[in-house]
Amino acid sequence: MNTGSDEPGEVAVVADNADKADKADMTDTVADAEQSEQGLGSRAPAFIKARRVLHLSWQVGIFVIGLAVVVVGIIMLPLPGPGWVVIFAGMAIWATEFVWAQLVLRWTKRKVTEAAQKALDPRVRRRNITLTVIGLVIVGALVGVYLWRFGIVMPWQIKDQ
Repeated sequence: MNTGSDEPGEVAVVADNADKADKADMTDTVADAEQSEQGLGSRAPAFIKARRVLHLSWQVGIFVIGLAVVVVGIIMLPLPGPGWVVIFAGMAIWATEFVWAQLVLRWTKRKVTEAAQKALDPRVRRRNITLTVIGLVIVGALVGVYLWRFGIVMPWQIKDQ
């Protein structure tokens, strides 16, 4: 910052220090931006990135493996198993190579974090606990009625109603 004087005085020193602080802040901001953007892109080893055909075949392999994991996750959605976890694992595999998958994964992480914070809100927790208790009371009542009516008999063995 120029104070209009050629002689170094107290004001000039303060201005120079403030200028240096502004430059340091800008450097930190640029470093933070670069660090957040540094995670985007291929994480393939350098010797693979150096050869176009090898890098392309690497990307195809990552895509096929990620696709297989995502398809298994989709199959697990109606079947027993951690379907969503497997789907996100497939997305994480894709995110090692593709920017679009990295952005989708970041968006998903942000939304999951927001949902977790919302679930920790005392009013939401009270509502969820109340609904859970009501649901358990209803299920308990239905089980009680079934046991009162039929006893401990499996549904496919009930002959007389």
